Amino acid sequence: MTNHTERDDISGTETTGHEWDGLKELDTPLPRWWLYIFYATIAVAVVYWVLMPAWPIGNSFTPGTLHFSDRRNVATDVATLQQARAPMYERLSHATPADIERDPQLQQFARAAGESAFGDHCRTCHGAGGGGQPGYPNLTDDVWLWGGSVGDIEHTIRVGIRSSSPETRMSMMPAFGRLQMLTPAQISDSTEYVISLGPAAARLHPDNAAAARGSAIYGVQCAACHGATGAGDRTMGAPSLRDDVWLYGGSREEIRKQIELGRGGVMPTWESTLDPGTIRALAFYVHELGGGEPDAPASPAASIPTNGAPAASNGAAVAPTQSPAQPSGATR
Repeated sequence: MTNHTERDDISGTETTGHEWDGLKELDTPLPRWWLYIFYATIAVAVVYWVLMPAWPIGNSFTPGTLHFSDRRNVATDVATLQQARAPMYERLSHATPADIERDPQLQQFARAAGESAFGDHCRTCHGAGGGGQPGYPNLTDDVWLWGGSVGDIEHTIRVGIRSSSPETRMSMMPAFGRLQMLTPAQISDSTEYVISLGPAAARLHPDNAAAARGSAIYGVQCAACHGATGAGDRTMGAPSLRDDVWLYGGSREEIRKQIELGRGGVMPTWESTLDPGTIRALAFYVHELGGGEPDAPASPAASIPTNGAPAASNGAAVAPTQSPAQPSGATR
C-alpha cells in the first residue's frame, strides 16, 4: 500500500493529515533547544528522586540519600529561636508588673510575645482584637468577672475557668427553669427585675409590675451571689447586673434564657501548655488591650518565688485562695 505524504504548498513541510475547516496541521518538528531542555528536566527529576524525599510508600515515603526534611528544619529553627529568647522569658517570669512597666525592653518583649501567644491560643474564641463574641468575654472593656489586674488575669489564664485544673476558677449559674427551681412566670418576673437594675432598662422598658414581683424572687435566689443591689461578686465570678454588658446577649429573650438554662462556658487551663514567661506575657498583653486594672502596690517585704510560680504585683506567687464552688446567678 502506497503511503502518500502531503506537503504544504507554501512551507514545503509535511502535514499530519489532520484538517479543520480547510486548515491543515503541519508536522513541524520541535526545536532542538526545546527537546534538550525537556530531556534535561527528566534527568533533573531522576536525580531529585534519588536525593530528596519523593515517592509515597504506604504510610511512609522514600527519604532520599540527603535525608532532607522541612519539618525537621522548621523544628530546629523554632528551637533555636526559643533558645535565643529564653533569657527574656526567664526575666519575664520573675518580673512583677511594676518591673515590666519600668523596663522598656522587657515591656516591648512582653507585648510582642503576648500578642503572638494570643494569636496562637486565644484568638479563635476571643477574636483577633480581643473583642469577644457570644459566650466569650470581651477583653477590651473594663468589665471583669474575676478581676482585671495583671495578677488576676494571669491567674485566670493559668488555672482556667471550670477547667480540669484543681485550682480552676469555679462558678455555677443554676438552671432555674431546666431544674424546675422556678416556674416560667417566676422566670419572666425575674427577667424583668434584672433588666430594671441597669442601663438595659432604657432600651428594653421592663414591666414594672413584673419587676416588683421579681424583686422578691431575686432576694431569695440571686442576691447571695450577685449582691442585694446586683453589683456582683468577683470572689465567686458573679457578674454585675448594673451595667449593660452581657456575655450571652442582652436581649430580653437572651437574659431570660440565661436564667432558665444557666449557661456557663469553659476556659482551658494553660499552665500545662504554656511556660510561666509566656503566661505572664499573655497576661500583660490582655491587660493592655484596653480594660486592664492596676495591680496592688508592691510590698517592701515581697520576694520573688523560687518554685516557678508566676509572681503577682507584690512579688508573691499568683495563687489566690480559691473560693469553693458556689451557685452564681450570673445572667451574663
